[in-house]
Amino acid sequence: MTGLTFDTGALIALERRKLRMRQVLERARERDQIITVPADVVAEWWRGPTDIRKAILDSVDVEPLTLGLAKIVGQALGAVPGATLVDAIVVASAASRGDIIYSSDVHDLERLRRAFPSVRILGA
Repeated sequence: MTGLTFDTGALIALERRKLRMRQVLERARERDQIITVPADVVAEWWRGPTDIRKAILDSVDVEPLTLGLAKIVGQALGAVPGATLVDAIVVASAASRGDIIYSSDVHDLERLRRAFPSVRILGA
């Protein structure tokens, strides 16, 4: 089964209790889908502990940046001028598993599809 990868915007939407992302999370739980969040996304999102932030982190798998993934990300940054590091990590991470990405910034991530054409990106 295809997994999901959440970017910073998706975590913010969950934190703000946005209906669409709550539904995505509930549906993923019902289907036993794995939800991955790159550790760099956590760093971009985390602003201190709250009950909801802890609950969100408890519901996802946090993926560390490995050397292999870092090299793929670097190549993507070279191929897509203007892409940000965290966006490239999100897309490369999802591509490595064949995940669907949920993002509030679909446009920026879509630019990275040049380096990862098989990735699907949906709005958070």
